[in-house]
Amino acid sequence: MTIPPTFTRRALLGAGLIGAVGLAAAACSTPSPSPSGGRAAPRDVALQLSWLHSAQFAGSYIALDRGWWSAEGLNVELLQGGPNAPVEPPVVSGAALIGISAADYTAAAVAEGAPFKILGVAMQKNPFVIASLPDRPVNAPGDMEGMKIGMAVANTPVLETLCTLNGVDIEAIEIIPTQYSAQPLLAGEVDCLLCWETDLPVAMATQGVDSVTMLMADYGYSVHSQTYIATEDSLANRRDDLIALMAGEVRGWEAYREDTAAAAQLTIDMFPDAGLDLETETLKAERQVPLMFSAVTDENGFGWWTDESVQQNIETLALLGQTVDADLWDRSILEQIHGG
Repeated sequence: MTIPPTFTRRALLGAGLIGAVGLAAAACSTPSPSPSGGRAAPRDVALQLSWLHSAQFAGSYIALDRGWWSAEGLNVELLQGGPNAPVEPPVVSGAALIGISAADYTAAAVAEGAPFKILGVAMQKNPFVIASLPDRPVNAPGDMEGMKIGMAVANTPVLETLCTLNGVDIEAIEIIPTQYSAQPLLAGEVDCLLCWETDLPVAMATQGVDSVTMLMADYGYSVHSQTYIATEDSLANRRDDLIALMAGEVRGWEAYREDTAAAAQLTIDMFPDAGLDLETETLKAERQVPLMFSAVTDENGFGWWTDESVQQNIETLALLGQTVDADLWDRSILEQIHGG
């Protein structure tokens, strides 16, 4: 049984494809022209997605499909991400008003001089998991000792951080460099995989293979994922557009939560040439829900975060070698949307 490999932004970061060169190139590019005329005319804005089209972004598709951005006076273009389309440069250049990133990527970009702020947090729990098979499960970090783990070498700091947080001897774990595929686990070449909850475990499930997933967020790995980033300039000068764009996102994801199957079907219908499979997208959409919604969002609204989670992110990012402070997060847009 073969499950095709895919790729991740983190692997690209490890290969040096996202960083100073990309941001420098973006800073030299020509920003998109500002819309002319009065507020009555639709304002053209772009939302830069972090990866290829899939149910991972179905809330955005719902907002577009139902005309919620149009009602706010926006003409929104969803820019597909991918191996050759990093998030940060288009946002720096002004080609995209908002990008969907992650706290560690944003921290790295800010360290290089990018003027970013995090406006919202879509995934309340980081999606990284340790995936294993039921006959030799990883239920807690200590279970990895004596095992072979398949992963991209670029993710070594992630594993090191998890081990440090949980007092696990990383020297007792054998790292096997692998492509982003479940095949090494299925073939018995490794005992577990470091991957996203919504990727390789979903691929295995659609092939009839049961797996065990240990969510790293449950063991101290606190890095906000699928975060909305914008520049300080946009916060100062384009607040109305930021509020309108994020308000559509909020409505889209709330509708997504109500009917994930319909969200998956919409994804397939909107992108018929993307090679997507309805079963896979449906399961992916279901598995995203507990990552994206929590008691915090139930009380405060989609995209919210707590000061405690920011402090946890600061501590985890420090273990990853990144120094940030709480000023990286700006809740003012969500405060206006959710009514304070």
